[in-house]
Amino acid sequence: MQWKGTVLVKPIEDQQLTSITVIRAAAWEQYDWLRHGFSTRSGGVSSVYGASSLNLGWTKEDDPALVAENRRHFLGAVTGKADGNAGFMLVTERQIHSAISHVIREENEPFSGKLQTPEGKATLEGDGLMTNLSGVMLGVGTADCVPVLVADVKNRTVAAFHAGWRGTAARIVEHGIAKMTKAYDSHPADIVAAIGPSIGACCYAVGEEVRTAFATQFNYADNLFRENYLDLWKANRRQLLDAGLAERQITVIGECTACTRDSHGDRRYYSHRGEHGVTGRMLNVVGTVRE
Repeated sequence: MQWKGTVLVKPIEDQQLTSITVIRAAAWEQYDWLRHGFSTRSGGVSSVYGASSLNLGWTKEDDPALVAENRRHFLGAVTGKADGNAGFMLVTERQIHSAISHVIREENEPFSGKLQTPEGKATLEGDGLMTNLSGVMLGVGTADCVPVLVADVKNRTVAAFHAGWRGTAARIVEHGIAKMTKAYDSHPADIVAAIGPSIGACCYAVGEEVRTAFATQFNYADNLFRENYLDLWKANRRQLLDAGLAERQITVIGECTACTRDSHGDRRYYSHRGEHGVTGRMLNVVGTVRE
């Protein structure tokens, strides 16, 4: 894949935890006001999915208190704060595999009771978030679906999209960029995007329902399939290109959540398909530093 971008894998030591690994797009490191990261599965306090598991989703198998602690430490690793809640608010959604994106504006503050429950669970339904508020971290949860993080480097607006096959077929990324342009006067020439770890074409065999859904939406659908294997990275990259971004503005992390292993031979990511539906969730976040 010639379009695969350079990736930074940063282990971050926390004195209360084992090392938390944050996956980042190297091209984004030049923006000192921008914070982003894709999580992996190791370095947390959960045990239901394996020892020292960094489960960041409110799954039925895990203890919510442990998930909340994992989230706090992961945000600390991403933001550089010892306490992940120090100066940052995490905003997520109840994801429904849609093309719905929400604009997070000043009037939503102080967030309590509007964007999340007291425990930190999302109240909004949708699969995309965007904001120009500093100190707000937008997050989408994944365990095979594609996380797409976006930043307008001119006006410091950020967005996060959750693109499973249904969301991708519904053009969530393409529509999301259009909404970002309308809401914040963003221009494609000023936008960078990072397509994070997700299930790759190597492991994503799909049925006729999925092929039909893509064929009815995209005249280039045949280019997204190799036999019955779907390439969601290519599909979402194509939507970014169609939205006006140039190839150089797009980073594809290019690691498959179903088959990528770490240096010890263990799974690096959670995979719904690879683990037969019983697994944790990664969190993929982007935000800007509060002035």
